[in-house]
Amino acid sequence: MENYLNRYQDIRRTTESICEPLAIEDYVSQPIEDVSPPKWHLAHTTWFFETFLLKEFATHYKEFHPKYAYLFNSYYVSAGERMLRPNRGNMTRPTVEDIYKYRKYVDDAVFELLGGFISDEMKEILEIGFNHEQQHQELLFYDIKYILGHNPLFPVYDKGFEEYFPEDFKHDWIQINKRNYKIGFDGKGFSFDNEHNKHEVHLEGAKISNKLITNAEYAEFIEDKGYENHEFWHSDARSWLDESQIKAPLYWHKIDKQWHYYTLAGLRPINEAAPLMHISFYEAYAFAEWKGMRLPTEFEWETASNLFDWGKRWEHTASAYLPYPGYKKPAGAIGEYNGKFMVNQMVLRGASRATSKNHSRKTYRNFFHPHLQWHFSGIRLAKDL
Repeated sequence: MENYLNRYQDIRRTTESICEPLAIEDYVSQPIEDVSPPKWHLAHTTWFFETFLLKEFATHYKEFHPKYAYLFNSYYVSAGERMLRPNRGNMTRPTVEDIYKYRKYVDDAVFELLGGFISDEMKEILEIGFNHEQQHQELLFYDIKYILGHNPLFPVYDKGFEEYFPEDFKHDWIQINKRNYKIGFDGKGFSFDNEHNKHEVHLEGAKISNKLITNAEYAEFIEDKGYENHEFWHSDARSWLDESQIKAPLYWHKIDKQWHYYTLAGLRPINEAAPLMHISFYEAYAFAEWKGMRLPTEFEWETASNLFDWGKRWEHTASAYLPYPGYKKPAGAIGEYNGKFMVNQMVLRGASRATSKNHSRKTYRNFFHPHLQWHFSGIRLAKDL
């Protein structure tokens, strides 16, 4: 009992601590559809516990507000109607103060509930809720950076927030031999359903870099007109480039003939030795083509992951986000968590500076659409034997 309550309190406090450096105005902004206002994250993670825990298991629980379920449901069709994602930034009300009152109201009810008997079904919802909120903690960093990083003043979020860590060791290639390997989660502790059903895959053999691509290496690609050369890009990627006019990683700015980037600690010259970040799959693929190499598959990455240092960046793979053999979606709204996204997205492996604790597993399958740049993503190259 005490363990679940302590974990709940710790996770909820962590979410709010991420928002502490924000001004009130920062809580509401939604510059693009993919970025949710911080206020919405605070409310949505609260709605999750209210909907799936309190309404199901707390006798006589009365919801905080009858319209909040509509405002703060994200994509759970089974849980009822919801406001469309692009409209989240249109809500000046409820106020930030109202949202913090909502969090306290739900927290108080959860504290009372966890003071009694905790069934196995409740434990399952709690585990998903904890991990769900931790995922939103990382998304908060992404979204806050996008909101502040697209302000011409380049405001500082936290002077001590360091995102760029040079890999100060010798470059080498790790060999993966040709044979069958076991892939997937099979152990103790929490894991998501998309990691399940450990199974064999055959790998033809490859070499994978022990280091991530640096800012300096990617700057060479830009200066060599890598964005203009159609030979390196997928057809869909060329359409994306033509439409977006993107010519560099997100947050990069050419100032007095020198590359700078916006970080959560402010605008600064790029650290050439540090691993590249904020790169889409399209760009990662094109860079690998330019180098005459390729991205590793998610299976190659997982197989070799014990032999290199990972965790600085979510790393692009060449693998589409698909179910493992024998995968079955859980029933009900919880079944909408992963399974329905298994189309038109690419898998990333690893973790990042923004990743919450307990979300760094070698079997963890992150996934995003191939054009997105705002997540903390980088490049590790592979090549055939």
